[in-house]
Amino acid sequence: MTGTLVLAGTPIGDVADAPPRLAEELAGADVVAAEDTRRLRRLTHALGVTPKGRIVSYFEGNESARTPELVGELVNGARVLLVTDAGMPSVSDPGYRLVAAAVEQDVRVTAVPGPSAVLTALALSGLPVDRFCFEGFPPRKAGERLTRLREAAGERRTLVYFEAPHRLGDTLAAMAEAFGAERRAAVCRELTKTYEEVRRGTLAELAEWAAEGVRGEITVVVEGAPETGPEELDAAELVRRVRVREEAGERRKEAIAAVAAAAGLPKREVFDAVVAAKNAAS
Repeated sequence: MTGTLVLAGTPIGDVADAPPRLAEELAGADVVAAEDTRRLRRLTHALGVTPKGRIVSYFEGNESARTPELVGELVNGARVLLVTDAGMPSVSDPGYRLVAAAVEQDVRVTAVPGPSAVLTALALSGLPVDRFCFEGFPPRKAGERLTRLREAAGERRTLVYFEAPHRLGDTLAAMAEAFGAERRAAVCRELTKTYEEVRRGTLAELAEWAAEGVRGEITVVVEGAPETGPEELDAAELVRRVRVREEAGERRKEAIAAVAAAAGLPKREVFDAVVAAKNAAS
């Protein structure tokens, strides 16, 4: 019989938030794969647990190489526990490759649910929670970041992002440019920790605040786009939106279809605008 892969949520700040099952799984797993073995040791010490199984590192740098090894353990019947530094594995953390490989081998995959910065920030933000999407970390390069944000500008669901503190000011400024300066947002810092802070305001206000420098683990929640009727866009704006999507990697045909759908226009109208712009430039 094959073994079981267990994805275990770990505290995002306060160790008292650890679910009781986490201690049981840490004590009983045959293999514990940890993003940072030093942080794992601190966690097990705080929980009063001594793992009986083998402890191995599993992080971004060795994820591809170590996945086959762990799948081999699973196929041979081992119970493998995967933990990351904070929150749930696979959510902007190592784990997806191992889950996909385990599923391919018909290995059972289960989870010990635990704290999540995404859901905690969403709940504390004061913004709509009935529909939301998680966007992970924005690209580091300014041009790529602005392009990605512009792609999400028409998204009506509440948006949740992670960001590094030293990039927060630039990212909020880019959000203000892409989404509009008056779009509401919340910056959630150091969730569940001693210096927890939730700063709410418009993107312009938050960008000005963050320009002075911010520390800690950051989650940003942004209000979705307002519901409006079909946009009245001139040809130049239609062409610009198609170009943005093409630069992000979409084929022209798909980019034209997406822009037309978002604007409530026939695809032919957007296509004609793109062709006219190309002819004018040649």
